[in-house]
Amino acid sequence: MLASLLPPSPIVPTVAFDRDGVQHGFLRLPYSRDDSAWGSVMIPIAIIRNGSGPTALLTGGNHGDEYEGPIALFDLARTLDPQDVNGTVIIVPAMNYPAFRAGTRISPIDKGNLNRSFPGSPDGTVTHKIADYFTRELLPRADIVLDFHSGGKTLDFVPFAAAHILADKSQEARAFEAVKAFSAPWSMRMLEIDAVGMYDTIAEDLGKIFVTTELGGGGTARAETIAIAKRGVMNVLRHSGIVSGEVEHRETQWLDMPSGDCFAFAEDEGMIETMADLGDPVSKGQIVARIHPIGRTGTAPAEIHANMDGILAARHFPGLVKPGDCVAVAGVVG
Repeated sequence: MLASLLPPSPIVPTVAFDRDGVQHGFLRLPYSRDDSAWGSVMIPIAIIRNGSGPTALLTGGNHGDEYEGPIALFDLARTLDPQDVNGTVIIVPAMNYPAFRAGTRISPIDKGNLNRSFPGSPDGTVTHKIADYFTRELLPRADIVLDFHSGGKTLDFVPFAAAHILADKSQEARAFEAVKAFSAPWSMRMLEIDAVGMYDTIAEDLGKIFVTTELGGGGTARAETIAIAKRGVMNVLRHSGIVSGEVEHRETQWLDMPSGDCFAFAEDEGMIETMADLGDPVSKGQIVARIHPIGRTGTAPAEIHANMDGILAARHFPGLVKPGDCVAVAGVVG
């Protein structure tokens, strides 16, 4: 009821969602500013459509400093042949386009974290307007959603695809089947420490099959993780019956995040010394990092301990840490 009372989105697509063939265009969001009174944010979008089959919504750049997804999706938009498609593929390689252009996690325009801004608002900030358009215009069109993430500038991950534990077990099972098809080296049954306002949450609430990833990090992309992204997106499209061909299955190891004990946080600031590498086994109580004070010599480092047995699935990437930074994440193999 509330959605019906909202004004229309100000975003205007320059593509037609029901036209067969390949279209490259923009989601044009009016944005008046000092250097362009009648300016717009031009968010690239591609539509590859062939007939009335299912629809996949493929997104990257939800955070602007994560690159495997944009690389894979800009490439896919250029190369996907509509003759191989049964249905529609909607590709938005850089959802938070202002952040992507700036190379930052959040938008330089309004400091908005897109992945904490859903369902958004048509009369809010630029970030809220983008979220609203996805919520009311793009997600309802989709049958399956693949949203690429990596660790950005501040985290680094073992490369995994993931879905969430859901109340709807049929929806959950279909999501994990898509994760399995993605065939990343690791597959995660994921727990979020802050799910309010997430793209994931709104997509799942709308009943969509939602798959996400964490494919490395450090504010860059590696040849290995780019290859995982490119292979994975094609596997998901084939698994969904939207693109012809067989899924290219690779061995994957499943991980669980059963509780908040997966996470270890810094309580001190200083310089981090990593005591375990990504993928290494860790045991409860093991020192996984030390934080060295940098104000003077002769002061002992603070120790960060694993809260559970598992492997080191993620770690803090920059050399310096602040209180509250996530230092390490453990995943349980199984």
